[in-house]
Amino acid sequence: MTEWKAKRFWTETAVVAVEGGFQVALDGKMLNTPGKRPLVMPTRALAEAVAQEWDAQEGEIRPQEMPFTRCVNSAVERVVPQHAAVADMLAGYGETDLLCYRAEGPEALTQRQAEAWDPLLHWARETYDAPLAITAGIVPVAQPARSIENLSAAVHGTDAFALVALHDLVTLTGSLVLGLAVSRQRVNAAQAFDLSRIDEDWQIEQWGRDEEADAAAEARKAQLLQAEEFWAACFAK
Repeated sequence: MTEWKAKRFWTETAVVAVEGGFQVALDGKMLNTPGKRPLVMPTRALAEAVAQEWDAQEGEIRPQEMPFTRCVNSAVERVVPQHAAVADMLAGYGETDLLCYRAEGPEALTQRQAEAWDPLLHWARETYDAPLAITAGIVPVAQPARSIENLSAAVHGTDAFALVALHDLVTLTGSLVLGLAVSRQRVNAAQAFDLSRIDEDWQIEQWGRDEEADAAAEARKAQLLQAEEFWAACFAK
């Protein structure tokens, strides 16, 4: 049997101001999540981005081409009901932050890491009162409890929609500091991607490229850039 696929059934796509934010209407009918929850978004910019994705659909609906829609659905259906648990998970990255774990050698690599990552750790210390310890190798290093508490407070203070973006900014880089730095515009997503790949790029310089690994990296970078756009839309006026 041929699998049934949803097709475009509406003519007009519009953004409508409602109580608590904005919704997208398809021929006047408000868009809901797959779980039938009202899809109310905090900013017009976010709703307009979702509306553009729906308006771009022709014939068969292609969810894989609707990243903003997937993110807002995730915010409403998954993050809102378990905001604290998601925030705790992301805050946990501060305990094993990528920027704190340096190579044991060679010196050229350790110097590259220090030059790239030390300024961001300094930024975290100044911005969040969160100094973090640095170690060489993979043996875990205990971080100051107060620093983790302060970083955790920053994550928990992020609303459900922005937390969806922060989730990708943190998990795709392996660094809470990098994720927060993008959210505060200390660096942009493209820079964060490069900063998260210092070890990988070093290995490429030594041993050459791998097409499959390059493709996977480009996919992660695209996700990271999209997360940055989603974050910005969550706060656009």
